[in-house]
Amino acid sequence: MTDTIIVISFFRACPQPTMMIFNNTTSSPSTFLLTAFPGLELAHVWISIPVCCLYIIALLGNTMILFVIFVKQRLHKPMYYFLSMLSAADLCLTITTLPTVLGVLWFHAREISFKACLIQMFFVHAFSFLESSVLAIMAFDRFMAICNPLKYATVLKDMMIMVIGLFICIRQLIFIFPMLLALKTISFQERKELSHPFCYHPDIIRDTYSNPWINSFLGLFLQLYMTGTDLMFILVSYVLIIRAVLSIMAPKKQKKALNTCVCHICAVTIFYVPMISLSFTHRLLSSTPRVICSILANVYLLLPPVVNPIIYSLKTRTIRQAMLQLLQTKGSWSRNVRGLRGSWD
Repeated sequence: MTDTIIVISFFRACPQPTMMIFNNTTSSPSTFLLTAFPGLELAHVWISIPVCCLYIIALLGNTMILFVIFVKQRLHKPMYYFLSMLSAADLCLTITTLPTVLGVLWFHAREISFKACLIQMFFVHAFSFLESSVLAIMAFDRFMAICNPLKYATVLKDMMIMVIGLFICIRQLIFIFPMLLALKTISFQERKELSHPFCYHPDIIRDTYSNPWINSFLGLFLQLYMTGTDLMFILVSYVLIIRAVLSIMAPKKQKKALNTCVCHICAVTIFYVPMISLSFTHRLLSSTPRVICSILANVYLLLPPVVNPIIYSLKTRTIRQAMLQLLQTKGSWSRNVRGLRGSWD
């Protein structure tokens, strides 16, 4: 009895340590709450049908392009190497968000731990910035092919392409890690509710207890530096390409040169427009309805991985012919197998 009285009196006399412990628990929340389409929770099952179809198209399309480029020896060229990098970035970005998006839509699994959220955020931004860098390198590839065709094969050799790929991967890691470390200094709400079915940096730092100015500024700086410099490089490349094309006298050659850039221009448009719209919606338009942010987020994640394989398959004759040859080879092989089975029967 006396021991109990001593313990109670000790906690009454020392309330500050317990308050410090409580405050520390708010700095790192145990879970975040993901949100798919606010206000449309009852229709999640129906919404999941087209979303799931888009994910299947993205996975199959990008896997098919990677497989075709890997198998066909005549596609082992710089242009198709960079296309395989683009498809790999789209494929990884799709796989990164697939579990949480379908988990929220199918099973209402909204909770995600703080560490898992940071890991997903790292991969989402890493593969997004990687795709931006690959698009910039593809613009340089088109510039070299049109403006300096004689130096194209000598400059873009296999070793140079490997160095470029390694450089852009290291670039993502160096600049994204500070953004993750800065999140450790922010005091979050308990069970903070996010606006998307995945972890996105501007969404995580919104509505925090502490002042998120430094973290928001760091995220915006990385966004402008990584994607801004890539986009500026792309624009400068196309200014030089257009100037070179206009110097060509024959209209047919002008059209042929511009046709090689159509796929890349479409890929740049469908990637940068949703990404910039989503980023500025979070940072500048705080009164935007959450369902609008959610729709923009899903468009930003699903549109490039879905559309890029379709565009390159339809507009690039070499890719299209290689895919048809693989399908015909597979069909003839299956018919031969069935014929052998019939002869044995």
